[in-house]
Amino acid sequence: MTAADVQTATGWAAREGWNLGVNDADCFFRADPNGFFKGVLDGQIIATGSAVCYDDAYAFCGLYIVAPEHRGGGHGLALTKARLEYCGDRNVGIDGVLENVKIYERIGYEAFYENCRFEGEARAPAQGSEHVRALKPDDFDAIRCYDRQCFPAYRDAFLKAWFGQTFARAVVFEKDGRVMGYAVRRKCLKGYKVGPLFSDNMDVAECLFDALQSDIAGELIILDTPENNADAVRLAKKRGMEKVFATARMYQKGLPDIAAGQIFGITTFELG
Repeated sequence: MTAADVQTATGWAAREGWNLGVNDADCFFRADPNGFFKGVLDGQIIATGSAVCYDDAYAFCGLYIVAPEHRGGGHGLALTKARLEYCGDRNVGIDGVLENVKIYERIGYEAFYENCRFEGEARAPAQGSEHVRALKPDDFDAIRCYDRQCFPAYRDAFLKAWFGQTFARAVVFEKDGRVMGYAVRRKCLKGYKVGPLFSDNMDVAECLFDALQSDIAGELIILDTPENNADAVRLAKKRGMEKVFATARMYQKGLPDIAAGQIFGITTFELG
């Protein structure tokens, strides 16, 4: 797919009710410009899907949509086979729709836990933390290293696009010269999503999450939390948020060795 095709795919996603970020197409494409695929029939795109290869060992598939009038014809499976071929011998992850878990298992995926979407109303905190500040360009090296604790690969191209997108805020928690967490908030078709939200512990995560609500009080705020971090779910509930749906986090070659206890909000359902 070209960059323009990815814009088309995110438009399809919007029609399906996916609440993507307003800059997601551009940020996604920068993660791996060769990792987006389309199914074409009679000159028309009928299916889309991504297979972003982050390094030689890890990839993530998402953005999978087949046009409604062409569902059930095997086009989606053909597209998935092409994407997995592109991924090669890498460990491939997905966030699968719960009702399709059995289908994904038949093509080699194994479910490990659920990622739960929580929604609520943003609230301005009574008092912010002195340790939370805006992320600066000079922070990038430290942030990429922190990010690698919580994500199975370095993803420099994606992070640079993610931090630099319009209508976004990125904050870092730093104490005594040490980064203890960071978070990004982006504007979506409806409200705002926070992701990633990575931190050493729940106290730091709360400070980061609250900082990203201070200027959007009253707006819809969304956090996608992994259920294998009980504190992440507890944080969302503590902030009065409600679970609206969930996906199954699945992998083809086992659960990656990352700091699950530091993941309070995943980055996206589409790219991991």
